[in-house]
Amino acid sequence: MSHPSIKAVRDTLIAAPGMSFDLSKRDSGDRSLFPDKKEARVSLKEDAAVINELQDKLYANRDRALLVVLQGMDTAGKSGVIRNVFAETSPLGMQVRAFKAPSKTELAHDYLWRIHDAVPRKGRIGIFDRSHYEDVLVVKVRQFAPADAVERRYDQINAFEQHLSENGVKILKFMLNVGYEEQGIRLRERLTEEHKFWKFNPGDLEDRKLWPDFMDAYQTAITRCSTTHAPWYVVPADSRTRRNAMIARVVRGALEDMKLTWPDPGHRLEDFDFD
Repeated sequence: MSHPSIKAVRDTLIAAPGMSFDLSKRDSGDRSLFPDKKEARVSLKEDAAVINELQDKLYANRDRALLVVLQGMDTAGKSGVIRNVFAETSPLGMQVRAFKAPSKTELAHDYLWRIHDAVPRKGRIGIFDRSHYEDVLVVKVRQFAPADAVERRYDQINAFEQHLSENGVKILKFMLNVGYEEQGIRLRERLTEEHKFWKFNPGDLEDRKLWPDFMDAYQTAITRCSTTHAPWYVVPADSRTRRNAMIARVVRGALEDMKLTWPDPGHRLEDFDFD
């Protein structure tokens, strides 16, 4: 069985810029791209190896960067994506930033200040575990900011992402779409499986009670902020293996689109005496 093409994965997952979007119509358990779980594992392994090769070239050139934004409800698998999609990638060319509740210092600045500071250097792949979208998701649902301030942020985020794009940063945004029932299973695992105990936070159950509000906030953010320069991809996340395989396909495609080559060192062997 052949892997789905990168184009097929992109076309299936993308929230088309400028088009109406309905999150409720995206099945969190959709397996159409990878009906066979074994095939998903094979595809993931192959793509992880290619991502590593292309990242080496990206690092060698140091003229562009790739930013991967991961958003999703608790248990959606953000850390799992990082661990598996980039399993083969050298840490030398990676920057990973997990965004928690802002510190006092961060709150003393505008909400994008800490985000811009974490944007990957040219030559690197940067990964955001949560991101600036928290400021139109949890901030909106929990009413941590006035509604009119949140409303202004959509255009501000689009302008910020366009600025990055125009300055050599390719942006991929993934919403890990885990289902309500699947999230319940995974939250229970955090109290029954020893290696997951540390992940449990009672506050996650409070967010779970607000599930419809969070889904509405996600739909608005994706609708307003899926652009040609920084589109959103909505990834079925009930199957961890398939989720990882789909994201790896899109990441590989973005790096291949850069047409990366090894830089010319500007020197020739015959110009030097090694004896």
